Amino acid sequence: MIREWQGKELPRVISGRFDLDNGHLLDVARADGAYATLGPDLFDKSQFELIEMVMDSGLRGRGGAGFPTGMKWRFVPRGSGKPVYLVVNADESEPGTFKDRLILERDPHLLIEGMIISSYALGVRTAYIYVRGEMLPQIANLNRALKECYDAGLLGENIQGSGFSLDIYVHRGAGAYICGEETALLNSLEGYKGQPRLKPPFPAVSGAFASPTAVNNVETIAALPWILKHGAQAYRQWGTERSPGSKLFSIAGDVGKPGVYEIPLGMPMLEFFDLAGGMVGELMGCIPGGSSAPVLNAEDCGKTTMDYEGLQSVGSMLGSGAVMPFNTTRDPVAILNCLTRFYAHESCGQCTPCREGTGYAARILAKLSAGKGEMSDIDLAYDLADNFEWTTICPLATADAWPIKSFISKFRDHFEKVTAQSPANREEALLTATFPGAFM
Repeated sequence: MIREWQGKELPRVISGRFDLDNGHLLDVARADGAYATLGPDLFDKSQFELIEMVMDSGLRGRGGAGFPTGMKWRFVPRGSGKPVYLVVNADESEPGTFKDRLILERDPHLLIEGMIISSYALGVRTAYIYVRGEMLPQIANLNRALKECYDAGLLGENIQGSGFSLDIYVHRGAGAYICGEETALLNSLEGYKGQPRLKPPFPAVSGAFASPTAVNNVETIAALPWILKHGAQAYRQWGTERSPGSKLFSIAGDVGKPGVYEIPLGMPMLEFFDLAGGMVGELMGCIPGGSSAPVLNAEDCGKTTMDYEGLQSVGSMLGSGAVMPFNTTRDPVAILNCLTRFYAHESCGQCTPCREGTGYAARILAKLSAGKGEMSDIDLAYDLADNFEWTTICPLATADAWPIKSFISKFRDHFEKVTAQSPANREEALLTATFPGAFM
């Protein structure tokens, strides 16, 4: 990974061991400082002190919503008489997103150490890692790492003589995108159909097995060992006041060096493109936070920064940290057609507006993309999305509505141009167009 940019060292909160040969093995990871926090740094602190440390660091959820992690932990009730569970969401399925799987590949012990820290802070004795079913190499890595930890006394009964005990289990999902939503994930974990639950109650109060549960993203938990070792204020040396720290971003599309980068939050978007090898061709736009994030045009990209507030100020979101810039040779209509097909396919079918709306939207976009649509279909797609946005139990329908509305708003001239083409000319245009890998 690139470790320096413009004369400054880049953060290594998460990616510190990514370049190590066999960094996924316990002996190699421990030689580089893994599990050094499992001593007085952790066990001499109270649960309250640890939660306040996370609050002071400003760490926010890295799975999409960006909710303050310490605040989420504060909601978990104490003394309910029920066990408290920790569930790590490793069901990374958002199109264009591939940062969490890199943690599981390169440094699973960082995640496990973070889980021990968070479990101790929350009074958890049983924790789960819910992994996307297709991630077979990552699941094998995790299971190997967990066995190493049990053999070394880092998991199980009386960890390191501390009196604290913890068991961690890997649960393999079956590939449904909807199980990335925390309550659908919990239903799947319990053996039920992976469909979202009505909230409230929220998982912090009644989650796994009707017990208090903290559900956190892989990257969120992986940041904890660094914060515990170096302190909350040291973590704030990067980022902005409201978006402190660093973050992993996966970038694909029209850049010279697509991949995963750890950068300080607040970096200008165009500077990030330069870090990733620079734009290939002239910038047309960018999906900045996974497929559900509203698209930006080139002007938006030039005035925003890679942080929660910066992207919000231009009408989008940081989301899952999946950045997909595309150049002027690309076809926004074809890209949106691809995205709407995905959401229609992944709707769980529980809510009528989502089940029917995403399918209808996909049919309209397929018609437009093929050059067989009418001008009225452009407005129909927009109005349809506007109607099913925020009408369902979970945000999947909204995740489809935002790309539809933003692509039509930002690139309406392209939609009108495509609609004016004959089907034969449109078919020829699609055959000669090239697409970034992120949208295949």
